[in-house]
Amino acid sequence: MDIWEKLYEKAREQYCPQEVSPFVYAHHVVCALESESGEIYTGFCIESCCGVMDLCAERTAALNMYINSGQTVVKRLIAFRDKAPFGSGSGMPCGACREFFLQLSEKNKDMEIMVDYAKRETVTLGELMPDWWGAYRYREER
Repeated sequence: MDIWEKLYEKAREQYCPQEVSPFVYAHHVVCALESESGEIYTGFCIESCCGVMDLCAERTAALNMYINSGQTVVKRLIAFRDKAPFGSGSGMPCGACREFFLQLSEKNKDMEIMVDYAKRETVTLGELMPDWWGAYRYREER
């Protein structure tokens, strides 16, 4: 079993769409990521009637990683709804998630994001976010 299959299986365990209340819907988008140390963390999407309280599966997984280990660097990430990413933009993190990962660590520009599970096609966050506005702050910090 390769790392992508492990990530897929861990994320799939989280997939069980449910209405938490008349206002909150959860577990309909899932994510698994591999941290810099090789540990796997998962997350699921939580949506409410008030958009500012929504939390994507990718950010939930990243927060689980940080809360449970203090890590901020992600090596690989897979996210999906009812089936593995199949190309055509499926499985892509939203803009807020992309931004969060770059703000979490400069190294996350190198993280691989699954684009097509069957073909094992990936893209890096840096490819999705070229010329990121905050890169200069990391340069200034060094």
